[in-house]
Amino acid sequence: MKEENLRVFLSSIVKYFAHTSDPSVNVGAPYLVDEIKDACKDYTGLISISGDYNGVCYFSAPAVLLRHLILSVGETDTSESMMLDAVGEVANTLSGNARKELGKGFEISAPHITKGLPTMETEGEGNRIYAIPIQWKSYKAMLGISLH
Repeated sequence: MKEENLRVFLSSIVKYFAHTSDPSVNVGAPYLVDEIKDACKDYTGLISISGDYNGVCYFSAPAVLLRHLILSVGETDTSESMMLDAVGEVANTLSGNARKELGKGFEISAPHITKGLPTMETEGEGNRIYAIPIQWKSYKAMLGISLH
């Protein structure tokens, strides 16, 4: 995967949190993991990517981060269904922003949203995932990207 593709996703995560009540977000250094389960939290929104690129993009966060994220945008319902919606919205927004940068050949699916570990795997043997730690407030989430 090209470094400039990673930068597109990093920029997207910063843009996303800029619309919350606390726009400061810290993005850690990307590192490689072999399996999606190695970099997941309580809830995960995963987007399949096809076209000029193939792979996945996902946002995974603990419940407490999602509750505060929901509250930060003025919503008061922090039920599990709202947390699932929130993690899917973040993943969809990130991949949508990446699509704007990478062009129409970057085709994205609807989010696959899960509580716990996602059941979807990255496409193809040996495709590794770039895991990018995200810290918002005192909470830690993960952005995962595997493109080939």
